[in-house]
Amino acid sequence: MASDGKQTMRNDDIGSVYRIVVRNELSERYAVAFEGMEMETKDGDTVITGEIIDQPHLYGILDRINGLGLQLLSVQALPVDAPWCIEEKLEPEEPEL
Repeated sequence: MASDGKQTMRNDDIGSVYRIVVRNELSERYAVAFEGMEMETKDGDTVITGEIIDQPHLYGILDRINGLGLQLLSVQALPVDAPWCIEEKLEPEEPEL
């Protein structure tokens, strides 16, 4: 916190990747509400992961979760070097001859 009582955001918080967990498995129709983020279900809950550009962006997503009546379980900023993209199932490449 700055000496004038205002909270300041550290530069390394800008553009951070967050993992947000909500209770229950969400259907694909919820993907529109979290456009640009990855959604996966795990152990009966839904994990939403993606880049958050700043605190207002994070609060907007949290407001959206609240507005949809979802139960928030956790919010976690991931380390910068952590892989976050959900691995896509790709077809095996054909070997080159």
